[in-house]
Amino acid sequence: MDLSVLAHVDVILGFAILILTIFSKFEVPPVLGFLVTGVLIGPHGLGIMDSGQNMEINAELGVIFLLFTIGVDLSLKDLWNMKKAVLVGGALQILFTTGIVLAVCTNLGFSHSASLFTGLLISLSSTAIVLKVLQDRNEVYTPHGKTSLAILIFQDLAIVPLILITPILAGSSVSFEGALPNIFFKGSLIILTFILSAKFVVPAIFYHVGKTGSKQLFFVSVVFICLSAAVFTYSIGLSLALGAFLAGIVISGSQYSQQAIGNIMPLKDMFMSFFFVSVGMLLDLHYLLDNLSVIILATISLIIIKLIAGSLVTFLLGCPLRTTILTGLALSQVGEFSFVLSRLGLEYSLLAEETYQTFLAVSILTMGVTPFLINASYRPADFIVKKVSDTTHGMKLINGIYSEPLYNEEMTEPQIKDHLIIVGFGFSGKTISKAAKAAGIPYLIIEMNPEIVQHEKAKGEKIQYGDATFGAVLEHAGIKNARVLVTGIADSSSTGKIVEKAKELNPNICVIVKVHDLQEMKRLNSMGADEIIPEEYETSVEIFVRLLEKYLVPRENIEKMVNDLRANGYRRLRKLVVEPGIDSGFSIKDGLPGIDIQVLKVGEGSSFQEKTLSELDFRRRHGVTIISVRRGADMFHTPAGDFLLHAKDACVLLGKTEDLYNVRKFFESIQ
Repeated sequence: MDLSVLAHVDVILGFAILILTIFSKFEVPPVLGFLVTGVLIGPHGLGIMDSGQNMEINAELGVIFLLFTIGVDLSLKDLWNMKKAVLVGGALQILFTTGIVLAVCTNLGFSHSASLFTGLLISLSSTAIVLKVLQDRNEVYTPHGKTSLAILIFQDLAIVPLILITPILAGSSVSFEGALPNIFFKGSLIILTFILSAKFVVPAIFYHVGKTGSKQLFFVSVVFICLSAAVFTYSIGLSLALGAFLAGIVISGSQYSQQAIGNIMPLKDMFMSFFFVSVGMLLDLHYLLDNLSVIILATISLIIIKLIAGSLVTFLLGCPLRTTILTGLALSQVGEFSFVLSRLGLEYSLLAEETYQTFLAVSILTMGVTPFLINASYRPADFIVKKVSDTTHGMKLINGIYSEPLYNEEMTEPQIKDHLIIVGFGFSGKTISKAAKAAGIPYLIIEMNPEIVQHEKAKGEKIQYGDATFGAVLEHAGIKNARVLVTGIADSSSTGKIVEKAKELNPNICVIVKVHDLQEMKRLNSMGADEIIPEEYETSVEIFVRLLEKYLVPRENIEKMVNDLRANGYRRLRKLVVEPGIDSGFSIKDGLPGIDIQVLKVGEGSSFQEKTLSELDFRRRHGVTIISVRRGADMFHTPAGDFLLHAKDACVLLGKTEDLYNVRKFFESIQ
């Protein structure tokens, strides 16, 4: 056995553990840890390893499994719901970024094809890093989070056609007249093959594999399908990654998609770590240090270019100014798929070695500063919004270019009093509005998404457009005459501003806010929030309720404890664990020793089958009582004596443990 391969893997893992542990203390994404690992142990760093064939294979497998998981996890329904932001926003972002870079590179003396390729290369952003930071901040479902996600989805999908057109951009020897029919033939062959696979082959494989009940066999089947598709596309002159992506799409539409992605994720994570390490190995530290000023200048220029392109696209989508700025900053780095594309560019001579090294250095630097850039972007965004609000056309910029008709239309809405103001029309907002409507409570909704406002107004909903962080919007919603304001938006920064502004305009209004975790409670309480509902807290309370119900604690006792929990917060919940002082009511185990509950099913051919409860006389003959019967989806509680038992009825029995054991045999077969 060649121990060098094992030794290489061991070195990578050892350094990665050390570096990722250090990075985790500073909340730096793992992707950067793997990149730094590669830089340190690579031929241009400490020289412990070189980027040999084994690393190339592992890196290629990482890309294959990454594209496969993207394909499997791709929900066509979600894409359709975000179609405008995904298709229009994503396409414009790539177009604008590529156009700016193309103009800059052409003026610097690059060839047209190299400039175009560089623009496409730089237009992609890092899904892994951006989503990790947004998830940590619980902002994936904020306006800027959803817009960023939509554009990132398009970029992830765009890598497939970009890989396909790279050889076409590579040289003058490629004839478009001959290439187009060839591409059409290969595309038709791929589509036909994958349609047949989706309809017949893949379902048949998973069906027969699933019948065995073997998790190992299912795992092997998933890997086999992924690699087979990759080999197929590669054999007809296309990329391995394209086949893996299409295989994922095929599986995503089946009932086996979640199981498949659960099986493949560990492999994807492992090989993707090797991919990022291999990228880090390619960075020449001597080149970086020798050209540090140029690389830093290029890094700053790239961030500005991507900020301008991302912000412009977001603004054209009609998003508010704050969302525009935050989205532009979030997308201002180079992404992991750019490394995949850059390797192809180097192979096809679209990138010179010096340009490639500059690209690697700049890309890694942009990825490194992204978490810090996103975390620091909120104050400048709020500062710009505040300054713009004082200008003549400030509100149009702040609310978005499509907001003026909606905003002007809302000016004619009649005033209401003693009403409820709901900020945000997501899941929480819809639930609250339904409850208010059912209870006859007058309410008004404030929503920042113009499409949602138009759609809901057409349905007769009481909704107006605007950003509730601005006093003018709250005043128009009748904040001074309102009784309660409820906000259920995910953006904690905006929530705090809404609380402060609401209390400033109406000190007597009751403000109820939803927060993600307990850490935000103190800050919002100091701002004047009257009721703060943390999602973590309510989840724990609901689990607590379900737990007590399973132990048959009386409902009035449960309600008493829940009220006590909500009144005293988590302190009381912890006290219940270490100092159980509340009467938990009645339980079968403690209150009636020896008494238990069991569920027994009436078997085919049992002597109980097609007999009434009166005929069977369970209490006298067997010492047990039937308290419920489940038949399919129906539940019959405290059934009467004329209730007729059928085969497969599930009977809930109450009795002594030994009696329940003895009666079991009568349910199973004829006696």
